[in-house]
Amino acid sequence: MADLLAIQGLRTWFHTRAGVARAVNDVSFAIQPGETLALVGESGSGKSVTAYSILRLINEPGRIEAGKILFNGTDLLKLDDKGIRSIRGDRVAMIFQEPLSAFNPVQTVGAQIVEAIRLHRRIGRRAAYHRAMELLEQVGIPSPAKRVHEFPHRLSGGMRQRAMIALALACEPDLLIADEPTTALDVTTQAQILKLLKSLQAENGMGLLLITHDLGVVAETADRAAVMYAGRVVEEGLVATLFTRPFHPYTAGLLASVSIDDLPPGARLPEIPGTVPSLLVMPRGCAFAERCPYAAGTDGCLDHAPAFLPVADDHRVACFRTPPTPRPPLHAEATGEAAGALLPLDAAARVVA
Repeated sequence: MADLLAIQGLRTWFHTRAGVARAVNDVSFAIQPGETLALVGESGSGKSVTAYSILRLINEPGRIEAGKILFNGTDLLKLDDKGIRSIRGDRVAMIFQEPLSAFNPVQTVGAQIVEAIRLHRRIGRRAAYHRAMELLEQVGIPSPAKRVHEFPHRLSGGMRQRAMIALALACEPDLLIADEPTTALDVTTQAQILKLLKSLQAENGMGLLLITHDLGVVAETADRAAVMYAGRVVEEGLVATLFTRPFHPYTAGLLASVSIDDLPPGARLPEIPGTVPSLLVMPRGCAFAERCPYAAGTDGCLDHAPAFLPVADDHRVACFRTPPTPRPPLHAEATGEAAGALLPLDAAARVVA
């Protein structure tokens, strides 16, 4: 099947007075029609910058320095302003992380949905308002005929998120980008939003790029996942494989941080030692080397950035351990063992369950 979206060697850098921050550095991945790819990583890893780069919403001092963003075979980076505007909000749409700041506060929710529809479709205002009410009803907002005339601040957090989804779906996009769609929502509302996204995706057959740091959301929603660290994708594969047999020590560390079943009473949750390097002063070798328990005994980690290579069918990793062996989540403090000790394989599997 042809790729709906294919990103190849994307570099988005920010030129600041303090230096160049390489927020996205040689990122590559693809999404097929109807597929959900989760982009996972800590805050500042480059997930949202990647999403904004797809829609060409990067402003100065940021610049897209290199790469290709192929949408249905068309390189979005080569389109002029008119060309990208014709795709943005129509064929490719985005659910922004904070809907209250994404909506125009002085326009009603309905007026903003109508504007999006009429920008890309030849349709009258009355018909567009009728379509807006249908969309609000589709995403589960009660009394849509009333809510269509509400201002964003009059809606609850959950309803604002649903209204943002309605706005994103206004023109039935082929690709939907959801940037932390469940942030700041209670657990019940989170589950409702995820269920809504899955049902809408099944109904419309659209591809979904899900940006999140919540591994539970990934396990429940995504087909594949790409793990980002310090501006790069360090591992990509099927969710079931990634969660049960992670290759990269950073992926293993993320899984260990939520794998609580094996913790003895009173033990601290395992954490990855150290901090993420500054994007302004990146190390010469692997960006994770200073935090990795395997770097000291592996050639190349401190001197060169590892290539992103396949290790199995539909599974790629950037790691110098040769041959890279799948490892369970890192587990140190919970059992009192030295850093770098390993959990049994079934501990990672329970994260999915």
